[in-house]
Amino acid sequence: MPEEENAAAPVAEEKKKKSPIIMVAILVVVGLVLAGGISYFVTTKLMTDSASAGETKRHDPGVFVKLGDAKDGMIVNVGGIRGGKFLKVGIVLEVNPAKKTVIVEGKLVPEAETKILDTTLQILRSVKIDDFDASKQDALKGKLKDDLNKTLGEGSVYDVYITSFILQ
Repeated sequence: MPEEENAAAPVAEEKKKKSPIIMVAILVVVGLVLAGGISYFVTTKLMTDSASAGETKRHDPGVFVKLGDAKDGMIVNVGGIRGGKFLKVGIVLEVNPAKKTVIVEGKLVPEAETKILDTTLQILRSVKIDDFDASKQDALKGKLKDDLNKTLGEGSVYDVYITSFILQ
């Protein structure tokens, strides 16, 4: 029996040597899995939060419609009757293609076109001459978008673009 104990002693010592190596390997694997999981969670959480916090909302591509004459755009008497100023402006609307009361097959429905032109002209005529300054153009576009969406129904107009602007 002493020979058996002597033979078992090196095996037991070998197991003791392998045991810490196996533990370290297991801890490294568990650490990597945890780090990957935490990284995935943080990345997806940040991406979701940043996407929802942004002002731009994702939507299907809109249909672009130019208001007024295809070449000249719109010519409007601004500043009141005594103002004597004219505004030549090119306005392009990005319209929601899903709104069938506004646009069908890429063209404005006549009723919607009339409402759009009326609302746009009312806004342009009511703006003071000083508010046509280039630094205030974003506010004008925002007002046009908001008022058109009130007139046509929320979500009808995605964006308003001013492509030309001449005030005389």
